[in-house]
Amino acid sequence: MGLQLAMLFSLGCLSAVCQQPQQRFTFTSPHMGTLFTITLYAANKIFAETAADAAFHRVAALDEIMSDYRADSELMQLCDQPFGKPVPISKDLFDVLTRSQEISKLTDGAFDVTIGPCVRLWRFSRKRKTLPTTQELAAARAAVGWKHLRLDPHARTATLLLPNMRLDLGGIGKGFAADEALKVLKGRGIDRALVAVSGDIAIGDPPPGESGWKVGISSIDVQTNDTAHALVLHNCGISTSGDTEQFVEINGIRYSHIVDPATCLGLTNRIQDTIIAPNATTTDGLDTALSVMDVQRGLALVDSLPGAAALFLKKTQERTDTFPSREFKKRFPNFSPN
Repeated sequence: MGLQLAMLFSLGCLSAVCQQPQQRFTFTSPHMGTLFTITLYAANKIFAETAADAAFHRVAALDEIMSDYRADSELMQLCDQPFGKPVPISKDLFDVLTRSQEISKLTDGAFDVTIGPCVRLWRFSRKRKTLPTTQELAAARAAVGWKHLRLDPHARTATLLLPNMRLDLGGIGKGFAADEALKVLKGRGIDRALVAVSGDIAIGDPPPGESGWKVGISSIDVQTNDTAHALVLHNCGISTSGDTEQFVEINGIRYSHIVDPATCLGLTNRIQDTIIAPNATTTDGLDTALSVMDVQRGLALVDSLPGAAALFLKKTQERTDTFPSREFKKRFPNFSPN
């Protein structure tokens, strides 16, 4: 999720009928290897700080559960159990794994939470700037496959059915955490809020006097960081995936940090997708999958999902082509990426 979504936040309450004028507050805190930014409207600073602290505390707790960098996380402890053994897990981990499996089914495995062995191998390859060997790729692929993760909702257990399986929530965990942080804020009476983490944003009610939050989509061109167009959104999630910032060149070929579960290698096509859906968990998982799928398959999938809209930017040496979904064209008829 290396692409930055430029956020243009509306200021103040523009309505003369506002009974309780609210102020805009912004808070940031490091979690999950990046910065979480919370922007909210509240009557006073103390109320805003208390709510933001509670939301960040929720994110920190989820990081302890979902991290694949921490050996003591619940996720890694699950992966360390013998394969074939049902393991009781927390509700949070069960919920995010369940949603992951649903997205895997929707995308025919283009999103795969069992991709951990491939991700670890590709991280190592990116650092040494050499491709994995045939043997390394075969060993990684032998331990990957979303259908080999079994979830039992009655016992709330997870079973890894292959040896050496490693789960990786990097493609969905940040969106899930952003949604949970937004829920904490709403539980404290703050509905006008936005939680942003890397390329994933969970959006609540609009700012006072506005129809929504203005979220800008940046260009696919690494040399152009300006916002191409601002979308006005509320009560939804939005995520963008691409390799504008994270890529490596090996033997003259540009590889993305996004790994294709089918090949265990980084993508080589220059594609950026932005997806809007009812929540950031969904958009975080789907934007990864849409990067792996070809554009036409991705558009067909998005068009089949209620409340979803997407925009693809595909870059070649000659030009950048734009592919909006039906719902995107309907909701943003004046959009222009240039």
